[in-house]
Amino acid sequence: MAVWALGINHTTAPLDLRGRFAFAAEQIQPTLQGLRQALPRQPEAAIVSTCNRTEVYCAGEHPELETTLDWLAHSGGVSPALLRSHTYTLENGMAARHAFRVASGLDSMVLGEPQILGQLKDAVRAAEEAGALGTTLSQLFQRSFAVAKQVRSSTEIGAHSISMAAAAVRLAGQLFEDLSEVRLLFVGAGEMIELCATHFAARKPQSIVIANRTLERGEKLAAHFGGQVMRLSDLPDRLHEFDAVVSCTASTLPIIGLGAVERALKRRRHRPMFMVDLAVPRDIEPEVKALQDVYLYTVDDLAGVVQTGQANRQAAVAQAEVIIDAGVQSFMHWIDQRGTVPLIQQLNAQADEWRALEIGRARKLLARGENVDAVLEALSRALTQKMLHGAMAELRSGDAQARSQASAAVQHFFLRKER
Repeated sequence: MAVWALGINHTTAPLDLRGRFAFAAEQIQPTLQGLRQALPRQPEAAIVSTCNRTEVYCAGEHPELETTLDWLAHSGGVSPALLRSHTYTLENGMAARHAFRVASGLDSMVLGEPQILGQLKDAVRAAEEAGALGTTLSQLFQRSFAVAKQVRSSTEIGAHSISMAAAAVRLAGQLFEDLSEVRLLFVGAGEMIELCATHFAARKPQSIVIANRTLERGEKLAAHFGGQVMRLSDLPDRLHEFDAVVSCTASTLPIIGLGAVERALKRRRHRPMFMVDLAVPRDIEPEVKALQDVYLYTVDDLAGVVQTGQANRQAAVAQAEVIIDAGVQSFMHWIDQRGTVPLIQQLNAQADEWRALEIGRARKLLARGENVDAVLEALSRALTQKMLHGAMAELRSGDAQARSQASAAVQHFFLRKER
């Protein structure tokens, strides 16, 4: 059994390329089905898609990395050559190591951040629901969760980490002297927006408004922070009201365009606007960044901020790598053992067939009134002869080399002394 993985992340691919391969939650199942149909042997498969990475994990009899990469390139509308230049490809132990590092937060933009673990679990759940998750990938991910738990409980990998949300608040604080006078707009109502709203709310801003396609979900989040809600369709007409905008939706196209921001700035008389686009693909058109009175940050722009203090956690990283090494060795040992399962099943089936045959004969003899001891003796002798027949035949072979190999095997399997 082979395991392989390929992907792009914040260290290998620019934001706009990552945006081409960002799969919304409702796209995962049909995408997995398309992937499996595109590969000749329909392997097990799972897709992890976040704002910082898109990764494909597969397991099958033989690795099919090139075919998988070609499929991914086609799904994103780019050439395989372009995608290959930004992609990492991993097999077996290296694929397992990568999965364990991702789950533990060692491969994240925010070292040790815990959100990725929930995103991995969502990916596994989606693969299960799509019928794409088999025994091997299930083991890989369950072991990655266990390793991540051990890393977080026995190291300080997550200590003092600066999340994207905290980084956004820090940058806003550099622009505005007093965040308590800032009017905030959050676009979207997902987990990342909730996290950002929590951080900003702690600074007691003047007002908080949630804009979301689904009013009910927006109202629920707004009520949690004592804020208000508005329809996403009202955003262009009301954008000028807000000093800071944080957006993170699952839209495949930008929802805040250059023209809307230009009109908002004009109505604000060019008072500065702070904007954070945490979505992949982008929610805010990139041209907005060129406007003189707008301070626009993307997930990649926040990278320098979240790296602060990372040097202090290198000792924890070393400890985490030791835990991950042990996890990888255990998983690969399990994979190796899986290779002998068919042979073990055949041996058990053969032994059961012999046993059933001899028990049937013994019962017939007992039914005819034969002596019990004699029947048991015949039963045990017949089973022994059946089990040893193959070995005896090899030992009597005319080929000297075959006899020598058979002799070593017989001594190893049948003449070992119990310790």
